Amino acid sequence: MISVGIDVSKEKSTVCIMKPYGEIISKPFEIQHVEQELNGLSAMLLRLDDEVRVVMEATGIYHLPVLSYLQGKKIFVAVINPFEMKEYRCRGLRRVKTDKQDAITISNYGIDHWYRLKNYEADTGIYEELKLLGRQYRHYMRMRVESVLELTHLLDYTMPGIKTLLKGWNETNGKDKLSDFAEEYWHYDNITKKSEKQFINSYLKWAEKKGYHQNQDKAAKIYALAKEGIPTLSSGTPSVKILVQEAVRVLREVDNTLMRILTQMQELAKTLPEYPVVRAMGGVGNVLAPKLIAEIGDVRRFHNGKALIAYTGIDAPPYQSGQFTGTERKISKRGSSSLRKIGYEVMRCLKTHKAPEDDAVYQFILKKEREGKSKCAAKIAGLNKFLRIYYARVMEVYQR
Repeated sequence: MISVGIDVSKEKSTVCIMKPYGEIISKPFEIQHVEQELNGLSAMLLRLDDEVRVVMEATGIYHLPVLSYLQGKKIFVAVINPFEMKEYRCRGLRRVKTDKQDAITISNYGIDHWYRLKNYEADTGIYEELKLLGRQYRHYMRMRVESVLELTHLLDYTMPGIKTLLKGWNETNGKDKLSDFAEEYWHYDNITKKSEKQFINSYLKWAEKKGYHQNQDKAAKIYALAKEGIPTLSSGTPSVKILVQEAVRVLREVDNTLMRILTQMQELAKTLPEYPVVRAMGGVGNVLAPKLIAEIGDVRRFHNGKALIAYTGIDAPPYQSGQFTGTERKISKRGSSSLRKIGYEVMRCLKTHKAPEDDAVYQFILKKEREGKSKCAAKIAGLNKFLRIYYARVMEVYQR
C-alpha cells in the first residue's frame, strides 16, 4: 500500500508519498495546479507498482482542480473532513505547522486509516448545480440583510418609526413594501405637505398600483406618525433624496438577483424525480423545496437515515462512563449549518401554518412540547423525525 498525502493550498500543493512503517518513497515536494505538473504527478503515481491511494483535506474550492484531475486519471482519491484531520494532527505533544509536515501527516493518516478510506464521489449534474445556486443565494441573502439595515438606518433620519408600520418581504415574488414606500415618499415632509384626506387617497392609489392591500386605516396611522415624527435631516438637503433612493435601488437589485436564482433553482429541482415527494411534505413549499434538495443533494449517498441526520449535525452522540449514562445531550452541530437553518425554517413553517392532524412530524413536535421541551428543542426533535421520513420517501422513489 502507498499513501499519497497532499496538503492543498491556493494554486499549489505539497505532496508526500509514503509506505507503511514511515518509509518515505518521495520527500515532500511542491506542485502548481496547472495541467503540466498535475499530469507529471499522475504519471508518477501510475508508475508505482502497488495500490495507491491519494489523501487530501477538503479545502473549500482549492482542492477541486487536483481532485478532478486525478480522478479523471482513475486514481483513488479520499477527501477527509478538516476537523477529523485536525484531531489526528493534534495527537502528538509537539505541534509543528509547515506545509511539508502537513503533507507527511496526511500520508500517515492514509496509512493508519487505509481500510476506512473511501473514493470520493461528488454530486454531479443537477445536484451540483443546485448546490452552487444555493450557496450564491445565501451570499446574496446576506447582502440583502445589509442593504435593508442601511435603508432603515437612513429612514431613521427621514421617517423615524416608519419601519414598524411597513414591514414584510415576500420571498416568493420579491416584493418589499418598505422599500417601495420609501421610493415614493422618502421623507415625512412629502406626506405632511398634503392633507390627511389627500394622503390617504394618494396612498390607496399607490397600494393599488404596487399590488398591496388598500388599507385606509394604515394610511391614517402613517399620516399621524408623519405629523408627530421628528426627522433629523431636512428634506431640503440635496443628498437625502439621493441616498434614500440609491439604497432602495441597491436593495431592489439584490431582490431581483435573489428572484432569478430562486427561479432557476425551482426549475432545476422540478426535473428531479423526488421533487413531488419533497414538495408534498408538511412545511415544504415552493421556496423551501429547492433549497432543501440543494443542501441534501443525492440522498442515495447516505447509507441510512441516521447518516443524513449526522450530516445535518443534529445528532446527539451518546455518553457513558462507568455507572453514568448521559441523557441530556446537546446536538453535535458538526455538519451542514446551512441544512440545519433550512430544516429549522421548515419546522417553523410547519408549526406556524398548522399542518393537518395526520402529519406525523407536526404531531411529534406537539408531543415534545407537551412533555415540557422548549419550542426550539421540540422543533429540532421534529427535524430529526422529518429527515428520517425524507430519507425513506426519497429512497423509495429511486427503488421503484
